[in-house]
Amino acid sequence: METRGLSHVRDGRTVMQIGDWQLQPRAHALLLGPSGSGKTSFINIATGLLTPSHGSIQIAGQPMSALPPASRDALRRQTIGLVFQTLRLIPALSVSANLALAQQLALGRVDAAEIDRLIARVGLSHRAHARPRQLSQGEGQRAAIARALATRPRLLVADEPTSALDDANAAAMIDLMFETADATGATLLVATHDGRIAHRFANRLNLVAPA
Repeated sequence: METRGLSHVRDGRTVMQIGDWQLQPRAHALLLGPSGSGKTSFINIATGLLTPSHGSIQIAGQPMSALPPASRDALRRQTIGLVFQTLRLIPALSVSANLALAQQLALGRVDAAEIDRLIARVGLSHRAHARPRQLSQGEGQRAAIARALATRPRLLVADEPTSALDDANAAAMIDLMFETADATGATLLVATHDGRIAHRFANRLNLVAPA
């Protein structure tokens, strides 16, 4: 990931300002900042869901901010794993089917063994056939993390991935994200207020709420 002169304006006010920043392949970084500093705006720009007001961002060498919508969608689907604050699991599908659909869309195939392994790793084997509305908030968050990892992304982006988890599960989920990223050569970017996981990251991008 590389940004150049990146900032975003909403309703005439600058809501996010980063400028120039790089996250090298296989590196892991923590995105920090108080409410209103633009963490979610940056994540939406990095994943092609939002066009920045100024500057540019490249993802895996591709000019995400300059691509047309269809190309952005393809780059995101093929390159990025996303864990949102709102889980965005498909309500009509089971946990297992959510992971299978994500794999099919990103990879053009389904690896059932990998799906079973990930579901077991997040402690949801007994809930594999449950639908999202049947899950607790913590279970839903673990399912969303497993879905993001199922596509073997080159860039894993997570927005507050441990906010609904207790200490043990928060530690386990960060372990899982690090292990999977390291095993697949992925880059990891996590936005959080969670002080329990901050010490795990050597690289940090600190955003300041614009005046």
